[in-house]
Amino acid sequence: MLLNKPEHELRSDFQNLASDLRWSAVALKGIAERLRQTGNEVDAEALLKTCQVLETAEDRLATYADEVKAHRISLK
Repeated sequence: MLLNKPEHELRSDFQNLASDLRWSAVALKGIAERLRQTGNEVDAEALLKTCQVLETAEDRLATYADEVKAHRISLK
């Protein structure tokens, strides 16, 4: 069954937000690596923990997008 327009937009929004979180985590991991290279291990670890939170949220949004596609989440 095809998605209606609101469902398609919702799925697209979930996918785009997940992608934004993914790229934010990638950027923060790069910053964390530079912090480590300067000896700032505490801040590097804090950023890596933030990345874990972002990656968890990314996974949840990707799951929601899949649920919209499978019509377990729907909009009228």
